[in-house]
Amino acid sequence: MHRFRRIRWSPVFRPSHESLLLQNAEIDRLNLPRIRDDKELQRLIANEDLVAIVPNESLRIQPSLDPARRYCRPWTRDFVEDISAAYYKEFHQQIQVNSAVRTVLVQKKLRRHNRNAAPEKGETASSHLAGLTVDLQRRGMSKAQVQWMEEYMRPLKEMGLIEPEEERRQWCFHIMVGGGYSEWRANKMLFDVEDQRETLREITTIGLTDFSASGPENTSVSTVVDTRASQ
Repeated sequence: MHRFRRIRWSPVFRPSHESLLLQNAEIDRLNLPRIRDDKELQRLIANEDLVAIVPNESLRIQPSLDPARRYCRPWTRDFVEDISAAYYKEFHQQIQVNSAVRTVLVQKKLRRHNRNAAPEKGETASSHLAGLTVDLQRRGMSKAQVQWMEEYMRPLKEMGLIEPEEERRQWCFHIMVGGGYSEWRANKMLFDVEDQRETLREITTIGLTDFSASGPENTSVSTVVDTRASQ
């Protein structure tokens, strides 16, 4: 008889009441509405307060996810695109989005058959209702891939830019992205560009210094010319 080895579940980002409070505090800080129904959802989409999550080389969407709910806040999409691109670069595999924005009505229906789902109202209401949150599939990831995800998100959580949870029953990463992510991202990109420029300046300076020290007569081009002249 074959015995299955039980894998210990020891997440870095364990779901908690405190985490739900933090997520709702960010929604309130940004003065965002909890989206009640499809009419309000479509209005936010039309105003571009919510943007589409678009599949690409590094990102796919669960096929069963309603196309009307494949939307999120702009800064949340920035995060999804960033983490999926980094994950693809590391493992050459796509990350899957299982869930994004939800309405209060959808959340009510979800709670009927999923007792672990967050409520649709109150101080611990689901942050999906404001469009800040996505669920990224964890099922099927190797131990190394899960650890990579945790290490990628750890500093972002410490900076207060995201609030992640690792859900056991749904086997997904539930990630609320704070409103400060876009500004942090823009500053990081600016710093990365400046760092690349500084590196290029250093390389160029070193090259010019070496050329000046050795003299043009010692360069490979001069050597080739001298050799041809003597033939």
